[in-house]
Parts: sequence; structure tokens; C-alpha cells
Amino acid sequence: MEQESNPWKTIREEVRYENDWIRVEHHEVLKPTGEPGIYGKVHFKNTAIAILPIDQEGNTYLVGQYRYTIQDYSWELPEGGCLHELPLDAAKRELVEETGLIAEKWTLLGEHYLSNSVTDEKSVMFLAENLQVTKANPEDTEVLKIKKIPIKVAIQMALHGEIKDVLSVTTLLTYALKFPGLHLA
Repeated sequence: MEQESNPWKTIREEVRYENDWIRVEHHEVLKPTGEPGIYGKVHFKNTAIAILPIDQEGNTYLVGQYRYTIQDYSWELPEGGCLHELPLDAAKRELVEETGLIAEKWTLLGEHYLSNSVTDEKSVMFLAENLQVTKANPEDTEVLKIKKIPIKVAIQMALHGEIKDVLSVTTLLTYALKFPGLHLA
């Protein structure tokens, strides 16, 4: 695809807030029209990682937890962040931490930006197969429930809005489109 040049000009930028995970920036800009304006940006220090584990019987594993930001319970694929490691290494670590699963076979499903109008958060999605069970070791901020369900049920949950986490939905639907005959009948 053809690359377009950047029509925005940054005049000044300032960090307004920062913690271990994000940095909130205020930018004074010239808009593509040449008019002055402002832009707020949330920089994510981690790359988001999603893992779609599928066992030999065609089941996947969802992780349920209460999400403070939305003040609601959420069923999702195993997910986490990648800071000082390769995305695949982070995916392997997160899968064991959250579910106690170890995968022998890994396939990259794709990369995306999750909300590129206000953030630069990048995500990487993996398929994990040939699973073995070990002990889960969630972080101290996570109180997790694990649900083992057929992959076709998880895809239907994503299509019907029962799974609302965008990275989980994107990963499930990417799998369904890339591998239409596998485990979906």
C-alpha cells in the first residue's frame, strides 16, 4: 500500500501524566488544514498480547475477571503486556500465568492498533496449540476464573457481544476467517 506523508505538524508536546504503563501527552499542533490545534495522546509502554489457546478437542480457554476501568466483569482470551521481551516470549509467559497452559505450537495471527485515534497501543495476536496443563500463576491484581469452551462457542460469543474485549474479539474472528474449517463445524 502507498504511504502518505504526515499532514500534521507538532509545535510543542508536554507529558501531563505518567506511570509504569502509560504516558499521557498534550500536543500543540498545526492541523492538516494549517490551523492551530491540540491533540491528546495516550502512549502505551507495553505491547498488548492476546493468546488463543486451542486444545486437540477444539476447545479454547477464556479468562474471566472484573475490569476496574469499565466497572464490569469481562470474559476474554488470555492477554497481557510485553515490555522488555519479544511478543512471543510474552505470550508464552502470559498463557502460563493466567491459565496454567503451555503450548508446543505457536502461530502469529496478526498485529493491530487498538484505538489509534487517541492511543498508540499496538497488539499482537497468537494461536497456541498442542497444550499441556501446569499450574497458573496470576499477578496480584488478577482474580481470574477459567472457562473451557468449544472454539465455535467462543466465536459465537464474540459475534453476539458476550465477549466485548476488542482484542479478544479481533483474535477470535481473525482465527475464524484464517482457518474457516478448523474446529468450527
